[in-house]
Amino acid sequence: MKITRKNSARLLVLCAATALMFAAGCREDMQDEPKMIPQRGTTMFADGRSARPQVAHTIARGQLEEDQYFYTGLVNGKEQDAMPFPVTLQVLERGQERFNIYCTPCHSRVGNGDGMIVQRGYKPAGNFQDAKRLGQPLSHYFYVMTNGYGAMPNYAAQVSPVDRWAIAAYIRALQLSQNAASADVPAGTQVQDLKAVAVQEGLPASYAGPWPTTDNTDVNALPPTGTAAGAPAEGTEVRSLSQPEKNPTINAPGGASTKTPATKAPAGKASH
Repeated sequence: MKITRKNSARLLVLCAATALMFAAGCREDMQDEPKMIPQRGTTMFADGRSARPQVAHTIARGQLEEDQYFYTGLVNGKEQDAMPFPVTLQVLERGQERFNIYCTPCHSRVGNGDGMIVQRGYKPAGNFQDAKRLGQPLSHYFYVMTNGYGAMPNYAAQVSPVDRWAIAAYIRALQLSQNAASADVPAGTQVQDLKAVAVQEGLPASYAGPWPTTDNTDVNALPPTGTAAGAPAEGTEVRSLSQPEKNPTINAPGGASTKTPATKAPAGKASH
């Protein structure tokens, strides 16, 4: 087809009309849609206002938090040594469950600040058994969980306020378990030595002793031989603690051979 000056002019007019059509359509979609503009009047409602009054019995987010102590752990800006609700066995069990999930990686099961990730190089966590933490008011733990402290982030998104209080109550129970005296036991309750209990259960007395930490881990994340999901083998065999130590060899760079250190079982477990 031969393009003439007349055909070129027609094509230009057609392209311009098409562009204007699309431009007008996009503008009408958002610019001219019916809507209420804040603080402007309207004829739609009898009172002439575009802003509508609040629906009866509705509340704003955060408006119901009338118990300041329950949601902040503070009274007039100060921490208190009290719970905002009664502590029952169910509360302590819930606190133990949440503590074991969220707190033990840093603070350990007994709250001594020597959790697994601390053993692997993370900044040491607070030891709930030292004199400083024993002297802190109970709501301090709630406040730290809510707002964070030092290297510890806040857990307000992960743990609800009632569960944060349950954890705080369980921390007090942990502190009592590691520092209890005979006077703390109710009258008429028989007190037994943990080592004697271990012997009665057919275990060595050392089972009730301290639970020391080691630099090694008894769990190997890599497969012992071959590959799994593309991961190379570790080169050491996986064995249980009950098996004798074999000091397996692994191949070092350059073809040299070296021995892996023997893994020692913990001397005993603390009862808590």
